[in-house]
Amino acid sequence: PGERRVVALVGPTGVGKTTTVAKLAAGFRIEARRRVGLLTIDTFRIAAVQQLKAYAEIMDLPMQVVEKPGEMQPALDRLGDVDLVLIDTAGRSPKSDARIDQLVELLRSAQPDETHLVLNATSSASATRLALKGFAPVRPTAAILTKLDETPSTVGVLSTLASNDQYSGIPLSYITNGQQVPDDIAPAEAEMLMSRMLPTQVSVSSLNAA
Repeated sequence: PGERRVVALVGPTGVGKTTTVAKLAAGFRIEARRRVGLLTIDTFRIAAVQQLKAYAEIMDLPMQVVEKPGEMQPALDRLGDVDLVLIDTAGRSPKSDARIDQLVELLRSAQPDETHLVLNATSSASATRLALKGFAPVRPTAAILTKLDETPSTVGVLSTLASNDQYSGIPLSYITNGQQVPDDIAPAEAEMLMSRMLPTQVSVSSLNAA
């Protein structure tokens, strides 16, 4: 409280960024009693602004829409005296250098304290590597793993994330396992992640014993 933190979520299309933003907003607003503001730069996807606006109205949160870097600082100022600003971004193809460069420029104007790369737990190792490489210019500080409810195994994503030289040591901040807002989100924990790596249940204690 009393110190505004700006957090951006980035990632490929279809990984659930907007829903994750809504879950985080609800958690900090309702459970942690923080003052939360929403900002979206996702003006490309049909109804993306309306979707986030609906969440903002339900939770009674201020919201701003930004299309150009020059609009960013005034929009942040209009959010007022909030503790947390969550920035929703348009999904980008990791192969689209021009779109990634545009995202970098917008985020540079926002100067976020944290940038979380949202990854789909159902993705293959090769798709995860492509996302890590493509979004490297954004300089993510953490990763969020979504859609754990849609896959029996996360070994492809987790092993790729752990073995990637460029992202060595990047923390996993949250996991999501469903579409319910504000539910189906939790802080990432080692025990849970290890148990979900393989189709059969594995615990940290059993691995240590082995």
